[in-house]
Amino acid sequence: MTATLARVPCTIVTGFLGAGKTTLIRHVLQNVDGRRLAVIVNEFGDVGIDGEILKGCGDAACSEENIVELANGCLCCTVADEFVPALDAILARTPAVEHIVIETSGLALPKPLVQAFHWPAIKSRVTVDGVVAVVDGAALAQGRVAADLEALARQRAADAALDHDDPIEEVFDDQIACADLVVINKRDLIDAAALDVAVAAVRRALPRAVTVVTAADGKVDPAALLGLGVGTEDDIGNRRTRHDLELEHDHDDFDSFVVTLPELAEPAVLAARVAKVAEAGSVLRVKGFAAIAGKPMRLLLQAVGPRVTHQYDRRWEHGEPREGRLVVIGLKGIDHTAITQVLTGA
Repeated sequence: MTATLARVPCTIVTGFLGAGKTTLIRHVLQNVDGRRLAVIVNEFGDVGIDGEILKGCGDAACSEENIVELANGCLCCTVADEFVPALDAILARTPAVEHIVIETSGLALPKPLVQAFHWPAIKSRVTVDGVVAVVDGAALAQGRVAADLEALARQRAADAALDHDDPIEEVFDDQIACADLVVINKRDLIDAAALDVAVAAVRRALPRAVTVVTAADGKVDPAALLGLGVGTEDDIGNRRTRHDLELEHDHDDFDSFVVTLPELAEPAVLAARVAKVAEAGSVLRVKGFAAIAGKPMRLLLQAVGPRVTHQYDRRWEHGEPREGRLVVIGLKGIDHTAITQVLTGA
């Protein structure tokens, strides 16, 4: 009798723009004690930045060839063309991959992706170990699902043609509704009272009992994230979302593009430029890396609204062009030319 192969567990990490998904996954990769992982990164637009950030973690548990980037649409919309081939490639690796982590686009609705695990080409080989929703605790403490959304709210309120709720709120609600674990990130930016507000906001959005943990800089014990053993695809009926009656969804309210940067004199110059483009309110997220003159290490930068953080993550490789790349994600219609000029100092 032929033994039945165990299905490979997959952890889906979802969360709004800037919540800290990539930072959390990077921490997991650096602290899995040799467990063989693979990561599928689904980014919004043809940007490739999150994959680059994860590849810079330098941990042998998840080598560069085990990080697969999909940037041609959200996974739930491209199951046959993108997701299945990615899984085929990962599951063919030797030695075998023990766990797969899927980072969804910040705009993604996780439920359709979970439902995709019922596809015949998928269901016998992998299972959803759990859905982890990462949320911005500092933003929630201020009554927002993400940082600096006042400008967005004003724009939507002024549009009389709109007859539905803020889509960003809907995305947040759907991500929470599908979660098996919620990580309130950026704990270090808020005090105890503000944390209580953030936790209460998450609890109000949760339709059922789900564990909620807090973290700073995405530092959550991998054992708490990998090994939930839920089999979420078999419990999909309990994940009630706003979009259950919709046949499809889109991301037409958002736009993204990449800016290539020359070598810069110092990190503060870039941080100031990023903060400046965020002032208008239509830029929601900036992330990527840059080359700093005289520094052998690559500068990693992430920004949510006007809040900018940066750190050196790895050495530039021999022969690698010393140029930066930033992905800018914002509302539909953002001025690519004007933002590029500010970021490059043109």
